[in-house]
Amino acid sequence: MTLGFEVHQRERAVGADVAKLFVDIPVANVSDCMNRMAAGGADVTMLNNDLATKMIGPALTVRTRPGDNLLVHKALSMIEPGDVLVIDAGGDLTNAIIGEIMVTAAVAKGLAGLVVYGAVRDAAALRAGSLPVFARGVTHRGPYKDGPGEVNVPINLGGMIIEPGDLVLGDADGVVSVPYGSVTEIHAAAAKKLAAEEISIAKALSGERDDSWVDKKLVSRGYTAPEASA
Repeated sequence: MTLGFEVHQRERAVGADVAKLFVDIPVANVSDCMNRMAAGGADVTMLNNDLATKMIGPALTVRTRPGDNLLVHKALSMIEPGDVLVIDAGGDLTNAIIGEIMVTAAVAKGLAGLVVYGAVRDAAALRAGSLPVFARGVTHRGPYKDGPGEVNVPINLGGMIIEPGDLVLGDADGVVSVPYGSVTEIHAAAAKKLAAEEISIAKALSGERDDSWVDKKLVSRGYTAPEASA
């Protein structure tokens, strides 16, 4: 392999049977159960007009020189149905890394989602499409095709490390990645949290929400509650 032009096959990937367990679990619940230590950055947002869009699948990763998509084209030939293509383009917004033509080809191969730590173009088509698309920004300026870049290597998405085959989730709140070896544990915790939140929402709707913990916490932090009037 030439440094900067490395293409690897994934050694493992979260299976479809496991990925589908997360269909009804919000990204926020998963993030909470990972102690809020994993996030794709608040600037990596959903482009889709339909905010109910949900992205789930194993990561096919690309690390590329900002503004260049040669290795992204190579990754398109490696897509397996259900994959999420995650591209670390350094967060640069000068040139778009991918647009409608490449996305159309990727969808035809079964791509389940796209995340770009960088820019995309043909935004109107991507927003209207059914493929979940997350990006840092949009620009009309096209990419270069010279490299370097790498496929299926660990990447950094705004501070969140993603390894090939990790589970990548996305919804209107953003993107989170669950490490391959922690998927079962995180799913169990997130499902439990979702059930608890559904109870809390029901209590809020009925006016039964208990706020007593707030004053208790304030007092523990040094707050002096006012005495009740006689």
